[in-house]
Amino acid sequence: MILQKRVLLWSAAGVALAAMVQPAAAAPWERGFVVATYEYAFRYGGRAGFTRTGEIEPGSDCLHGSTVHFANDKNTEAAIRQPFRSQYEIEVIARPPGLDHVRSPDNTRFHIWNRAIAYRAWKRGIQTYVNPWAAEDPGQPEVTGKIATGFNLDKNPNTGGFVAEDGEKGIDHALYRAWGCDAPWRGDGNGTLHLRANDKMQGGLYTVVIRVSGNADPMNDDNATLEIGYSPDKITKNARGDVAADYSYRIVKSEQYTKLKARIRNGVVETQQVETLHAPRLAWFYDHAGDADFRKGRIRLVIGENGDATGLIGGYRNWREIYTENTFAQDGGQQGIREHEDHIALYYALKRNADGMPDPATGEKMGISSTYRITAKPAYVVDAQKPVGVTVIAAEEARKDAFLAIRANTIKSTLTRTVQDVPPGTTEASFPTLERVIQLLPSKAYYLTILDRPRYPDEAETIERAIKGNLPVAAPAPPPDKQVRNERAAGRVADARRP
Repeated sequence: MILQKRVLLWSAAGVALAAMVQPAAAAPWERGFVVATYEYAFRYGGRAGFTRTGEIEPGSDCLHGSTVHFANDKNTEAAIRQPFRSQYEIEVIARPPGLDHVRSPDNTRFHIWNRAIAYRAWKRGIQTYVNPWAAEDPGQPEVTGKIATGFNLDKNPNTGGFVAEDGEKGIDHALYRAWGCDAPWRGDGNGTLHLRANDKMQGGLYTVVIRVSGNADPMNDDNATLEIGYSPDKITKNARGDVAADYSYRIVKSEQYTKLKARIRNGVVETQQVETLHAPRLAWFYDHAGDADFRKGRIRLVIGENGDATGLIGGYRNWREIYTENTFAQDGGQQGIREHEDHIALYYALKRNADGMPDPATGEKMGISSTYRITAKPAYVVDAQKPVGVTVIAAEEARKDAFLAIRANTIKSTLTRTVQDVPPGTTEASFPTLERVIQLLPSKAYYLTILDRPRYPDEAETIERAIKGNLPVAAPAPPPDKQVRNERAAGRVADARRP
């Protein structure tokens, strides 16, 4: 990509000056953008600039503050209090003895907790991130505020329960109500998972581009077109480390792409609402990057005087897909302990707040209204001279296959309420990392006896390699079956529907 001169993508140079002295003739024009930040449009109701170690304060959005799941041994002890565990088991899991014998006490405790919290069903042996319905709802603090960023997706001012910042009623953003108080998504621009996703995107994991075109005034055009899609070109940064303006990016017009009709008023682009809007989804690892489907989707883009843009992407997303994207980006226990979120609680919060995409046969709400926030820099969005698609990283494909497999099992489990196994290739329940980190723990044999984990054929070599410290983080995955291959080729897992 070559840095070009800083120009606005108007129909001709000097059109703004000409407009001051004579009416501008209609002429084709286009403007392009590369997305610089991409995150859930969760509103923060605390004080701007508030800082205190380890705390995100309560505010008008979350009167009780953020989630504190697994923040300490007491919280973990409460989470693992299942009928099949004795009081002694609970205590030694929450406060493992003998940590002074291991190289990394905190890391060892972390992985013991990880394995324990992955099995919290009514009986032993049920992995509860794949089968979240099999565990009791731990409770998730939900948003108490009445103001939200988003769209009135169903055109009904009496639904949704939120009011927009500009006073519009009927804002549908149930994902914000369900997850807006979850610790890693909450804060004044510093939610840890928002920061991680944006950092990975800007570091080259994936690129989102937008192109707006028309034939009238670029600031006021009733028949404009907006395209949003994936680009195989990595984001370019300037010398300050910020996303740079005016670089060229190719746009992929197959998967992760949508073309929408739009109307522009005073620089505000409002697209039509379409049945399905495809765009790249939030991701911080290759394995769970892919396509986000927004049903009844629409986009609003506000173009600033300096050429930068801010905007919203909204619609109903399959809430089971959102659950798997967040839970299995790494593994449920690892992210839960580190980020103080409980994915079982998040599952129930999504199910409780689902408000769209009713199943024709059962009436169950399969979707949840969601809005994502973006900022963007001016860019040259161009059609590729040769056909291009989504970038494939061969070394990471096994991890993607494992993600698609565990995603499919989880969706099947939650639809049918039939217990599903953990497929090979994932790190769920800290397998086989725990086998390695507890080697110096005096009571290692006891923990391996009382802590459930996934079971795989021919796993002895996997455990042996883990103990020697030579194991990649995941158990070896078998070749993907036909269904998983098809899902990967499509860029997403097919919409969940009851058989």
